[in-house]
Amino acid sequence: MTTYIALLRGVNVGGNNKINMKELAAACREAGLENVQTYINSGNIVFNSANTCGEVRAAIELLINRRFGLNITAAVYSAAELADALAQAPAWWGSTKDAKHNAIFVLAPTTAEEVCAEVGETKPEYESVAYHGQLIFWTAPLATFSMTRWGSVAKRKTYQKITIRNANTAKKLLELAVAAAPAAAAAQASAAAATAPARPPDDAL
Repeated sequence: MTTYIALLRGVNVGGNNKINMKELAAACREAGLENVQTYINSGNIVFNSANTCGEVRAAIELLINRRFGLNITAAVYSAAELADALAQAPAWWGSTKDAKHNAIFVLAPTTAEEVCAEVGETKPEYESVAYHGQLIFWTAPLATFSMTRWGSVAKRKTYQKITIRNANTAKKLLELAVAAAPAAAAAQASAAAATAPARPPDDAL
């Protein structure tokens, strides 16, 4: 049994792709996922399953289509995978209050390297970018946010290949996943997460 985190793309944004989180959790349980919980309204699901990452991703996307009539894509991580990714976060990510700190989850089969290449060269005087696996870390001071390259990613085709959460939400999801994980997996994830302590939750982006 593995604990997973699923991050749905484009749910409840600007009045579009509306999904009630309680109904979503119920649909996931009916589909055979265990210990299901959702976090805030942006489509974040923590659950246990004996199936593979690819299998649960396909199952979630299918149930959303059948239950809600929406074609939604998802990024799915095991608790250990997310813990490992967040443990590799640069020191500048999530460390200051006067900046945006985003976790940019890349949707398979696209890779983080491909997304970075599509967005183009970073403007180091205005933003910082790094990635580990399928997770891109991005930070930009609020005062110069409009001057960044990644700040306009929503206007690019690349935007369809990613789903974004802020640093607080990403860390909170790991915290929930560690708490929900079976004992052996929880111990492994907790150890990996030691360098990425959770902060108070914030709104997702």
